[in-house]
Amino acid sequence: MHAKDPMHGVTLQMILERLVAHYGWDELGRLVNIRCFNFDPSIPSSLVFLRKTPWARKKVERLYSYLLPPPEPDQA
Repeated sequence: MHAKDPMHGVTLQMILERLVAHYGWDELGRLVNIRCFNFDPSIPSSLVFLRKTPWARKKVERLYSYLLPPPEPDQA
């Protein structure tokens, strides 16, 4: 049995909104040091940057994955 992908159906906007709600812009800017998080941050401007910048998007997705509950063990 394959584990269900926890990122399936999760949009970049959903990820960003959850991170901002959890950490706030200041902490998010410290954890992922990119300009759009540290200078006049907003969801729309961050989405534009993250959609164009794969390395930054990976960092944001990796940080989001830490907020997810651990996967359930496979039923054998």
